[in-house]
Amino acid sequence: MKLFVTLIGLLMVFEGLPYFAFPEKMQALMRQIEKMNPDYLRMVGLISTLVGIVICYIAQRTDIF
Repeated sequence: MKLFVTLIGLLMVFEGLPYFAFPEKMQALMRQIEKMNPDYLRMVGLISTLVGIVICYIAQRTDIF
């Protein structure tokens, strides 16, 4: 559980950094995302989720990290 809470905290740090460092660019990016097709956004979300699962699996099953 400690690892899970640490990972959530780290995720929040990485998620918040672009908004802190580049707020104007993030607003412009949000306006562009708003205009995108929802099916495209859904596919990007699915692909990034699957890549994340594969990375987690590899990290847990090997001694690379």
